[in-house]
Amino acid sequence: MNIIGIIPARFASTRLPGKPLVDICGKTMLQRVYEQAKQSVLLSQVIIATDDERIINEAKKFHAEAVMTSADIQSGSDRIALTAKKIPADIVVNIQGDEPLIDPKLIDQTIQALRDDSQAVVSTAIKQTTLPQEIFNSSVVKVVVDNNMYALYFSRSPIPHNRDAKSDADWIRGTTFYKHFGIYVYRAEFLQKYTTLPPSKLEIAEKLEQLRILEHGFKIKCVVTEYESVPVDTADDVQKVIQLLSR
Repeated sequence: MNIIGIIPARFASTRLPGKPLVDICGKTMLQRVYEQAKQSVLLSQVIIATDDERIINEAKKFHAEAVMTSADIQSGSDRIALTAKKIPADIVVNIQGDEPLIDPKLIDQTIQALRDDSQAVVSTAIKQTTLPQEIFNSSVVKVVVDNNMYALYFSRSPIPHNRDAKSDADWIRGTTFYKHFGIYVYRAEFLQKYTTLPPSKLEIAEKLEQLRILEHGFKIKCVVTEYESVPVDTADDVQKVIQLLSR
């Protein structure tokens, strides 16, 4: 089975321009993500897909495979689909280019979840959280699942809603909350189909692409992981990662 990992890396970023090339303890964020992904046991190949020559040049410095894609591509999913179209693969993994601490075991765990479940077309990783700063933070995506660990819904709001809660402690007591990690493992055939589906109403409202999959009736398998990952969206996030690495 040929399983490829693709790291979409746009140079432009509203909150952190040139994000892939930000220095984190002597290495760019792009290099750190790539090196983590390369430690995966199940990935046959790791490719960087970008829209900027500066990222291509950076990838050459650490001998990574990188391809140029159009700057007009609207989403990371479209970028990896276009890249994967040219490569024979059974499974394609979208590895977010802004998670320099992603654990290779988390990548393998998520891949294995799709390999083990013929009903799902996509798998992703989630982790239980009891932290109010995550549960009530719209930047941290939450998910609810059914008894078979298929995603029911993803939201920026705290879900499930605890109607009787009168304090943060009440929300957490007796209720399980999962936060979502932005790694997606696609069956290669479905990835090409997914990018042809029209954006859905819930996707547009929440600004969450994965809702398009659910709204069109497909299954997303969720795997609960014990590993952590810290996405980088702002300069403050960069400092957080630097502090974690410095320890």
